Order: sequence, then structure tokens, then C-alpha cells
Amino acid sequence: MSGHSKWATTKHKKAVVDGRRSKLFAKLIKNVEVAARTGGGDPAGNPTLFDAIQKAKKSSVPNENIDRAVKRGSGAESGGADYQTIMYEGYGPNGVAVLVECLTDNRNRAASDVRVAFTRNGGAMADPGSVSYLFTRKGVVTVPAEGLGEDDVLTAVLEAGAEEVNEAGDAYEVISEATDLVAVRTALQEAGIDYDSAEAQFVPSMQVELDVEGAEKVLRLIDALEDSDDVQNVYANFDASDEVLEQVG
Repeated sequence: MSGHSKWATTKHKKAVVDGRRSKLFAKLIKNVEVAARTGGGDPAGNPTLFDAIQKAKKSSVPNENIDRAVKRGSGAESGGADYQTIMYEGYGPNGVAVLVECLTDNRNRAASDVRVAFTRNGGAMADPGSVSYLFTRKGVVTVPAEGLGEDDVLTAVLEAGAEEVNEAGDAYEVISEATDLVAVRTALQEAGIDYDSAEAQFVPSMQVELDVEGAEKVLRLIDALEDSDDVQNVYANFDASDEVLEQVG
């Protein structure tokens, strides 16, 4: 989920430890399999696969699971599903715009899950194009902040096409054009700076500020959406202060 970046960072860590680990693993494995099917099974020649594997490893997905996913995706092993990427759009409570990215082998099931999550949590699905214009596809690299200053990160990535470096709790988010993602990630590697994930995301161009009640409602909707096995990512254009997030947390 990407809305308020501090919440995204916190929520990712929470998801790993609070019993949703297996669901998170399944989504990361699906990413690896699809990346291998799309661009081949060699991470050296397939940057999307390289980054999908990196993210899975950082989230403690066992190497054997990752290897099997690469083999299924590249056709070296049977059993891979025919996953399709589908985007759904909608509005959550307080008029927050929501983009739902699905990776599914069953379009009807995915659509049903997304519709139910919206209607049961104070939201509504919207027509294609009515929400997506509020988001821009960007490259986002997450860098652990430990031992690093913002200037250290900025110096490493500036010439590679990075547009901005944002503080996100105990991490930095490096934003670039999606086409510059590999160059930015490579620049960090060459500078000896470790990173947690590098992927294309939908970043909102404007955000809706939420109070405690609004944040609780929106996050409840996002949780319900992410509970579907078909939903890979949820993007929402909300913001909330640290104080609000602490009360929600």
C-alpha cells in the first residue's frame, strides 16, 4: 500500500510479523514468476526479475521458493499460472482516490473481491480513468536510513535521474521516472548503498489530508482490499500526520 509513505513502511514490517506473512510471501512469489515469464529467467538480463527477487529476499522468502517461481515463470518447470494484470479504480471514505493493481488468473474472482471490499468499507468502484489521472507511474527505491544522511543518498542518485529523496520513517524513498529506475538502483549499488526494494509504483499528484477517523476508515478499506489473494498493490492519495498515524496504529 502506498499512501502516506511512513505508514507504508510501518505497515510492511507489521505485515511480516502479524500472521499475514504467508499472504505476503505468495504475492512476492507471484511477482517473481510473472517477471520471469515476461522477461526471461536470467536476472542479469531482466531488471524487473532482479528487483522482484531482491524484494522477496529482503522479506525473508526462502530461496528455494524463489528459485521454483523463476523456473515456473521461465518454463523450466511446469505448473505456472497464466496471470494477468488488471487495474481497478475507486473512491474510499473522505473522497480518497484508490488504485487497485491485481495479478490474477481469474478476472471474475478478482473483480468480485475488489467490489465487495469497496462496498463493505464505505467505498465505491469507479469507471476506468476517473481516478488513475490523479497518479503518475514512478520508479521508487526504498533505502534503509540507518547510518545514512539524506545528502548521502541524494549525491549517489542525482546524476542517475532521481527527482527527489523523501524521508519515510526509518527509510528514504528515492523517486524517479519509471524509465530511470534501473539507473537509480544501479547508482546506489555502485555507491555501496543497500536498498530494500526498487519497483515502479503509482505516486499520487495530490493528497487528501485525513484525521484519525478518516484514516481508520481508509486503512480498513485498504486492509480489506489487500486481503484478496488477487490484489498485489493498493495505491491511495491520502496523507496523515505522524500524530494521527500513532493514534490509528
